[in-house]
Amino acid sequence: MQNLKPDYIVGLTDGEGSFTIYVRDPKLPRRKTRRVSVEPKFYIKLIEKDKVILEKVQKFFGCGSIYFQKDTRPNHQHCYRYEAFNRDDLTKKIIPFFKKHQLQFPSKRNDFRLFCEMMDMIIKEEHLTESGLEKLFKLKQLMH
Repeated sequence: MQNLKPDYIVGLTDGEGSFTIYVRDPKLPRRKTRRVSVEPKFYIKLIEKDKVILEKVQKFFGCGSIYFQKDTRPNHQHCYRYEAFNRDDLTKKIIPFFKKHQLQFPSKRNDFRLFCEMMDMIIKEEHLTESGLEKLFKLKQLMH
């Protein structure tokens, strides 16, 4: 299996990746179905036949998981997602990589900047306060 180069990872992420954080709306009552208030995640999604690329990405970063994502919509294919969601992996592997190897798309760079800002807040446990959760929720609305 050929190793991926950093520029390839950056291009793949620009096109098919996402930095996102689920943030529970602080104005809504806490649901019993969702255990967490915030859930950061980096992912890359590719069609089923390209799963081998996601396996190489997983090997490159040394973290994350690959999940099958069934799609029943017309003209859509089943996909696989590589996801890194462990906070240590995000702060020690994913974020440093993308700080060193800049994304090219302005919208993706903005999402990454917001993601880093929000991760800093999470590390400081600001999401455990109502005002911190509200600030995170507002920042999430600025993401693409």
